Amino acid sequence: MIKGQDLSFWDNPPWGDGKQKYRLGLTPISEDNWLNREIGRSLLKHKKQLLDNRYHDVIAVTSSSSDAQNILKEHFKIEKREYPDLIADMSLLIQDDLCLIRSNGDQELLAASVCSPSYWNVQSKIGKPLTAIHEPVSSLNEKIGDRISTFIRQSPLMRPFSRQNWLIHGDTNRFYLSEEELPKTNPSEWFIRSEKETLCRFHEDYSLFTINVLFQPLYLIHEHSEQKQNLIKCLSGFDDAEISYFGGAKKIELLLKYLSG
Repeated sequence: MIKGQDLSFWDNPPWGDGKQKYRLGLTPISEDNWLNREIGRSLLKHKKQLLDNRYHDVIAVTSSSSDAQNILKEHFKIEKREYPDLIADMSLLIQDDLCLIRSNGDQELLAASVCSPSYWNVQSKIGKPLTAIHEPVSSLNEKIGDRISTFIRQSPLMRPFSRQNWLIHGDTNRFYLSEEELPKTNPSEWFIRSEKETLCRFHEDYSLFTINVLFQPLYLIHEHSEQKQNLIKCLSGFDDAEISYFGGAKKIELLLKYLSG
């Protein structure tokens, strides 16, 4: 088993029935299942190394985020402080990366600890509204951008929700500030990168978005014929923006050839 593998993945993979890449797909979960993913030794080491050696590549805060961080701290049991920003210490207590968002107005990103980025740099996103954060994938804003904003603004207090996002990478490297080059290996050696996300409006003014990265070997899809056909359908239906964000037309071509072979 690879580190970070999700054993229940194939029961409900994130591409669903294959109709579309971007779907809101938010499902309510109990508060007990919100921040309960205890961090393991390997992931803790990964986060600590980044915090100790590349702090500003993974931590970003705005000058107006102190109140939000202090309120969020009430949901974490921090026994000692190691870093300048609370969100850094909070991120060491859970598997997930943490993004603190204003619930109203422009819904800007106030503070974040992102140690497993997939094609994005937290320093380029901090302080920006959600619409600008999602701007590189234009069809994401067009398809579900307004629904995301409305949901965050109207979400009931302390009612967490979960969803899944996904990409396919050539390896299990967690840290991609920018898009990787087309993998030179065969797709049989590639990995599905599943991002289990939660969203919770924990205060009238603030919401927390979390991202928990897990990996699944792509070759296992041949044991799940229905899920494979749904993935083929999903990849075949990508628009130009989705193709570009996913790694380009050549990558899609290689994947479809592998899945159909």
